[in-house]
This record gives sequence, structure tokens and C-alpha cells, in this order.
Amino acid sequence: MDFHKRISTIFTPLAIRTKNALHTRWGIVSVLAVWLLLAGQVRGASGEPADFPSLSSSLEAIGPMEFCGEQVPLEIQEVRERLEKEVLLSAWNRPQVILWLKRVPRYFPHIEEMLEESKMPDDLKYLPVVESAFLPHARSNKKAVGFWQFMSATGRKYGLVVNRQVDERRNFFASTRAALKYLKELHSIFGSWTLAVAAYNMGEDRLEAEILEQQTNNYYYLYLPLETQRFVFRILSVKLILSAPEEFGFKLTEEECYAPVAFDEVKINSSENVPIRIVAQAAGTHFKEIKDLNPEIRGHYIFPGNHDILVPKGAADGFQERFGDLLKHHLAELRGQIYVIRKGDNLSLIAEKFNMPLAALIICNDLNPRRPIYPGDELIICAGDKKTSAVEKQRD
Repeated sequence: MDFHKRISTIFTPLAIRTKNALHTRWGIVSVLAVWLLLAGQVRGASGEPADFPSLSSSLEAIGPMEFCGEQVPLEIQEVRERLEKEVLLSAWNRPQVILWLKRVPRYFPHIEEMLEESKMPDDLKYLPVVESAFLPHARSNKKAVGFWQFMSATGRKYGLVVNRQVDERRNFFASTRAALKYLKELHSIFGSWTLAVAAYNMGEDRLEAEILEQQTNNYYYLYLPLETQRFVFRILSVKLILSAPEEFGFKLTEEECYAPVAFDEVKINSSENVPIRIVAQAAGTHFKEIKDLNPEIRGHYIFPGNHDILVPKGAADGFQERFGDLLKHHLAELRGQIYVIRKGDNLSLIAEKFNMPLAALIICNDLNPRRPIYPGDELIICAGDKKTSAVEKQRD
């Protein structure tokens, strides 16, 4: 059928039924959404005929399957229905699936290697796809953070540093090690990887209580919180799609996927806060790239101590010498930029005195603007009026 005739066929009755709705924002949005969906079914992004499978044919890819070596009982109608629902929702969120496929080469090889070393099932690699879509700063409404969506207390329990300066839930390698340690412990408790994953989502104490009350340790027969009832099935849907993307209409070449990030690791040891910009300069790159390579670093500084920092590939050669010179120069500059807070001062007045943005003063001193300042405290004046030093201003 001609495209314009298809549109007319759909929209003539739709316009009648939604005559009043068209005068509202949501009515207009709904109609536009239908039009775009139809247009997408007729033409691909390049103008070529689209060839991705229909909604119903996507379900044909579902056959007998296992999760971590444990059989999924698809012969049970309710189990198949739950899986079909998640497959449909996942496969037809096409932009999200494309991003999954593009990111997989960046992260899966590392997870697969760590799983093999730990003698754990390969299927567990699909868990962070569901949890975060491989986004380091993903945050749930329950305040779980990072690639594997750890709560802060659980992250600390399994060896992650989580404080005001560093949040290793955002570090891919550290959080993956912690997640595998946690999952292995859960498996030792429940004797099932399916139940271990369910416990990962809802907590082992709650799952143990439900098993005792309901008198079954079969995940597929347990009535659990709705999110946990979906969790394993969401992982199964991701496994199906990413294992055979062509069957769901996704055809990405290796060149179209995101390449693994190449990096070097350098050691930084300092008794002072080190501005990230100094690390970036020593590595011959930008502030943003250092933050992207080290998403666990919070704010603008690396706090005192010993740290392993990722820098762009090749930047480690000569890094320590460049870093030492830059840090020495930076610390020398600071000696003339110390302001001692006086009675009656506040951050806004001090920023105005030195002709600098208030935000710059806060960043420069790694301050919490909600906390009070006191006479005698020292501030670093690292921007503003270069003609007059902080020491000279102090004498005014």
C-alpha cells in the first residue's frame, strides 16, 4: 500500500476519535508518535526499505534456553509470557539495543576474562547491561550507582571505596571485581545462579524470607517484588538479543561498534590535593578525558595519597617527570594565593574582593558551600584579579 494511503487509513479514524485530544499537548504528541512509527516501518534511516522483523516474528527466536547452566522452564505458559514481554520491550527499544551492541566490544571482553578467572558462568556478563547499559554514572531512584548498581553500603562491604572524593562504584574494573565477589557469595548461599541474581536485585535477607514463607526455592514459582520478578527475564531477553542480533533485525559491523578504550596506568603519590587539570596537562590531554577514564574521581581534585590513574595510551612515557614539574610549579604559585578568612567574611564577599566567580572559589578550595567558614581558615585564591595577590589584599 502507498505510504500516504496508509497514513490516511490510520489517521482518518484516529482524527475523529481524538478530535478534542488534538487540542492538547499530549494529543499532538500521540499523533506524531504514531506517524513517526509508521514512517519508520516504511523507510529506514537511509531511505532504503526497512527490513527488521515484525513484533510477532521477534518471538520466534525464543526457543529452549538456559541461564548460567540452569534450564528456563519455558513449557510453563506463565514463564514464557513473562519472557516474551521482556523480549518485546527490549527488542523494540531499538535505539537502546543499538547502543548496547555498540558498547559490548568495549566491556564484554574484560568481564568474560574476569568470569573465566573466577570460574563463574559467562551469562553473568549480561547483568550490567540491564543494570546500567554500561553507563558509569547511572543512578537508580534507590541511590544505587555505577555499572553494577551498588548501594553504597554494599559496595563498601565488597571492597569499594565510596566517599566524598572517590566512588569506585563508577570504576568499571573495581566494581566488576566487587560484583563477581558478591554474586559468588550469593550463589554459595542459595545454590542457584538464578536465585543469586534475584538476591542481587532484592537483597539476600528478603529473598531468604520469601523462600521460607512460600516453601519453594524455585525462582520461577516465587512471588517476589515486581522489579525482581522481571529482573531475570530482562537479563534473559538481553542474552537472546545480544547472542543473535540479526534475528531481531540488528546488523552492526565491527567498525560501527565502539572500540575498547586504550589506556596506560600511572601512579600518583602526593601529600596535597592535586588538580585534575595538572594530571591532564602531564598526560597531554584534557580534563574531560581524565575524568572519563577515571569516573570514580569526584570533583576537580585527586586527594592526598597513592593512586593508580588511567591516562590515554602512550601518555605514561615521561609522565612522572612532566607531572612532577607541573605540580611543583602549581604548589609554588599557591604560596602567594592564600587568604586568611576574617571576621565578617563570607564566600560571596571574598569572591567579589578578588574579582572571581563564587563557583571558582568553591571549586578551587573543594568546598561544601553549605558548610560555614570561620575566621582564621585559609582559602586558596586561584583565579580573579591577577594584578593584586592574595597576600596584598590581606593587607588592605
